[in-house]
Amino acid sequence: MTDQKQQKTGESVKGRYVESVGRRKTAVARIRLMKGKGSIVVNEKKANDYFPIERLQAILRSPLSKLNIQDQVDVSAKVLGGGTSAQAEAIRHGIARALVMYNPETKIQLHAFGFLTRDSRMVERKKYGLKKARRAPQWAKR
Repeated sequence: MTDQKQQKTGESVKGRYVESVGRRKTAVARIRLMKGKGSIVVNEKKANDYFPIERLQAILRSPLSKLNIQDQVDVSAKVLGGGTSAQAEAIRHGIARALVMYNPETKIQLHAFGFLTRDSRMVERKKYGLKKARRAPQWAKR
């Protein structure tokens, strides 16, 4: 199989996996989802080590736990940019998109939970003449 065909079908040399991308703010997560026993690896570390905060771990696992398949698939993620919270949400978005490619029947459920919607809120850029994006310098009448 050629490299281009492998990328389109999501088939790797070692076995079958599904690849997707998740985004949040400036964080970008590349996800590989394959059959397995439920391990989640983020940037070649276990998810519990990469995200020590329980809330962020729950965000990561939410698409899998809502579908009750956390013990049936393995997830490998490479994430760049943003902070830890944005990275966790980017991975969640990528996992949800990969699950739809893996099993199209899950799309309705994942969309109902809001996992397929990309949160497009970004920091507004600073404008010249202002102190921040909208904050003007203090004005004094006299």
